[in-house]
Amino acid sequence: MRKEYRTINEVAGPLMMVEKVEGVKYDELVEIEQASGEIRRGRVLEVQGDKALLQLFEGSQGLRISDSKARFLGRSIELGVAPDMLGRVFDGMGRPKDGGAALLPEKMLNINGAPINPTARDYPNEFIQTGISAIDGLNTLVRGQKLPVFSGSGLPHANLAAQIARQARVRGTDESFAVVFAAVGITFEEADFFISDFRATGAIDRTVTFINLANDPAIERIATPRMALTAAEYLAYDLGMHVLVIITDITNYAEALREVSAARKEVPGRRGYPGYLYTDLATMYERAGRIKGNPGSITMIPILSMPEDDITHPIPDLTGYITEGQIILSRDLHRRGITPPINVLPSLSRLKDKGIGKGKTREDHADTMNQLFAAYSRGKDAKELAVILGDAALSDVDKLYARFSDAFESRYISQGYYTNRSIEETLDIGWKLLSILPRSELKRIKDAYLDTYLPKKEEA
Repeated sequence: MRKEYRTINEVAGPLMMVEKVEGVKYDELVEIEQASGEIRRGRVLEVQGDKALLQLFEGSQGLRISDSKARFLGRSIELGVAPDMLGRVFDGMGRPKDGGAALLPEKMLNINGAPINPTARDYPNEFIQTGISAIDGLNTLVRGQKLPVFSGSGLPHANLAAQIARQARVRGTDESFAVVFAAVGITFEEADFFISDFRATGAIDRTVTFINLANDPAIERIATPRMALTAAEYLAYDLGMHVLVIITDITNYAEALREVSAARKEVPGRRGYPGYLYTDLATMYERAGRIKGNPGSITMIPILSMPEDDITHPIPDLTGYITEGQIILSRDLHRRGITPPINVLPSLSRLKDKGIGKGKTREDHADTMNQLFAAYSRGKDAKELAVILGDAALSDVDKLYARFSDAFESRYISQGYYTNRSIEETLDIGWKLLSILPRSELKRIKDAYLDTYLPKKEEA
């Protein structure tokens, strides 16, 4: 029986101080029981001598500390895991939210798992097909990679997240593929959209969903991504599955971290975020990857909305340092009806070269990718020049590049949220678009590939 303390001294927001404690450890779970029998839960944030600083999950509103007692449970926050998790919806603390029966756990896991030891990591080199041309063709996702999506307020990152969750798969294998989806601090409408979409398309059967709503306690937001990663680690390393983890929105997570940091009166860092924001994000992101000798893997797509579309904001800035690239959504493309509005030029997948080519996608993938990037960039420059000087200032070749740019956006990038393209379809669309340009302009592609794949006449 754990010892109970009636020495609660102070409450400030979600924080509580308990004095004269013994044997209490950092991150230990605690129950606060009131005279009415109501129990609130929290965890130990800090221990100094015989004082313990607690963080309450449900907040302190209406709490009477004079007749409350604290009971320390001797363990950290744990998630019960089992193969039956697939197809289930949980709240941000791992409790069933879909009206189904409680999960019978095969084991209990501490949600604060450790990042993968760098010496145990296996190099990511297997292509994951998302069915989205702007990702598969130009910013390829590789199994074990961390590839964030940088969005902005009001941009359709929820639609993109649902599409990736629905369509993603590892090609050429019959191995088990699962999706762990964590929604952090979203509205009820967004939560309903995700769950309805997964159910309607059948994706729910291979998905474990964690939903933390905007009106749930902010403290819960800090636990939700870790719940998702713990579930993913079980599926990947215990059951040998390929797991794709999608977390939206990391910005809400960081805001919750800032709120707790301010309540603790910590010295703020950039924009009021705690100075350990980089370390905190890294301990989450670095749990993704592949481990030598284990068939399972965790691939992560964290989604974050950049405040004021500012890519230098601390959250996208630090995320970019830790992860292997980024997919950037464009407000301009969104206004023009391009769906999904992925801005391919500043987007980057640092591991794309490892997951493409003969035996993985197709032999012409790397050359056509480079040529499409170069042609689209020159086409955009030509269009900007035409805006300033008029079409008459463009050469005939520049006009072809400008035409290519428009066709590339409308036919390659824009595909809607329910079109699932194979990598062969994506590459073939790229070739048709390149046929707009004279063969002499396609200098980045080997002649052998031009002879094999370039359409004999323009089909654009």
